[in-house]
Amino acid sequence: MSEQQVVAPAAEAASLSQLERVGNTFTAPSTTFAEIQGGKKSWWLPFVILSVVSYILFAAITAKVGWQQVAENATNQNPKTAERMAKLPAEQREAGIKMTATIMQGSFIASPAIVLLSNVIVAAVLLATINFVFGGKANFGAVFAVSMYAWLPSAIKSLLGAVVVYFTVPESFNINVLAPTNLAAFLNPAETNAALYKLLTALDVTMIWTLVLLSIGLATVAGVKRNLGYIAVFGWWVLITLAGVGSAAIFG
Repeated sequence: MSEQQVVAPAAEAASLSQLERVGNTFTAPSTTFAEIQGGKKSWWLPFVILSVVSYILFAAITAKVGWQQVAENATNQNPKTAERMAKLPAEQREAGIKMTATIMQGSFIASPAIVLLSNVIVAAVLLATINFVFGGKANFGAVFAVSMYAWLPSAIKSLLGAVVVYFTVPESFNINVLAPTNLAAFLNPAETNAALYKLLTALDVTMIWTLVLLSIGLATVAGVKRNLGYIAVFGWWVLITLAGVGSAAIFG
């Protein structure tokens, strides 16, 4: 009995705070995911971080570029879209640009809801994959928490993007490549094959980092070998990337 009384407080003291879990996601991810596996599934801090950073980027784009310019750039940087828009009457073209700007702006404003929804989808798909295909024993709450922490590297990209905005000519700003974290950032989208550009955009350092974290976390909370986590996560990423590249090849 006395031994149990000594061990219990020690285990309690070893538990990480959410702030420590956030930090360990970048330096010692296995410890963060082990905490989630042990029942520490709170995810509000990474959610707040991702939401706040998104608004920081939104403010930078609004102040330095403007959403009308962002929409015009997106049109001009896609040759097929630019060609279609050029054939429209001036009034229709202006209305189309304005609608695109409104949608882009609204997406940033709704970023907290989008963060939640996207993580719900990711968690649901990965939960079904790891449990039904690879025999895991994960639950939705744990996989959802893993997903929230795993997406933290995207906050780094958003912060870099907010800085890059202030060193970018507004007319050349590309909403699809916010920071130089992939090779597409160094190419002109209007002069590069659409499928190749899509592929290079997908091969992003922060995205690969996130996928690795998802793989480690998924395997941990599911109680399976780590290589199965990699197969599940990267398998879906390859399928989605190929679909995007194929769509770009067909539709530009």
